Amino acid sequence: MKLVRYGLIGRERPGIIDDDGNIRDLSSQIGDVARDALSADSLNMLAELDLSALPVVEGNPRLGACVGAVSKLVAVGLNYADHAREAGLKIPKEPIIFSKAVSSISGPNDDVVIPRGSTKVDWEIELGIVIGKRAQYVSKAEALDYVAGYCIVDDISERELQIERSGGQWDKGKGCDTFAPIGPWMVTKDEISDPQNLDMSLTVNGQVRQDGNSRTMIFPIDQLVSDISSWMTLEPGDIIASGTPPGVALGMEIPAWLKPGDELHSSIQGLGEQKQKVVAYSS
Repeated sequence: MKLVRYGLIGRERPGIIDDDGNIRDLSSQIGDVARDALSADSLNMLAELDLSALPVVEGNPRLGACVGAVSKLVAVGLNYADHAREAGLKIPKEPIIFSKAVSSISGPNDDVVIPRGSTKVDWEIELGIVIGKRAQYVSKAEALDYVAGYCIVDDISERELQIERSGGQWDKGKGCDTFAPIGPWMVTKDEISDPQNLDMSLTVNGQVRQDGNSRTMIFPIDQLVSDISSWMTLEPGDIIASGTPPGVALGMEIPAWLKPGDELHSSIQGLGEQKQKVVAYSS
């Protein structure tokens, strides 16, 4: 299944994509694509629905982040060896994690806003892992049982705040408003036969910047879920952004930082695509 949230910011409704690509309204079945609605029982119920009996959503509504009420957005740094090398950093011996503020979450096609005074905004396409049930001290062998599905996450980063003004931590440069576009939909795990073999691509103004595959992760999905659940309890609807392949602006000899007017297009095999326009902050 492909589950979506559509509508105005803060007023999103749950939906599901039918075989013809239409959004069908799920409001009669669940309150939101969030929390308990992501349990195995709930997803099994939705999988049995006759989608033709659900109302078609007319027009071309805005898509919100595909998961609502996210309590934690946990990100993994330097999880692709080539990306670590392009950043001039050592390959980590265990996962490096940081948090992105939940207020950074935006819709998959919403504008990316450059913070006031910022000059070093970068892109990072990532495979998002959506947690479906409470996970605490989960074994690696059982880890995927706790996953509801997958989505695209763009880990937008302000490198001056992250590196030069960080005080040794990354959250400052990672949590700005609109720095976590998520979507366009959450694809349930039964549709993804091998999440460790998904092609990933990101372009800026039509020029390919990132072209990778999830198989080159240093720490695979099952290890990430297991390890992170031993450091913090993961709740249904929490999202793990699992790291980015090489090709970010930071790794360029002359970085081409994002600027107003730039257009981002990111896609992951089986998970759809996102498109954002970069705009300057305005009060």
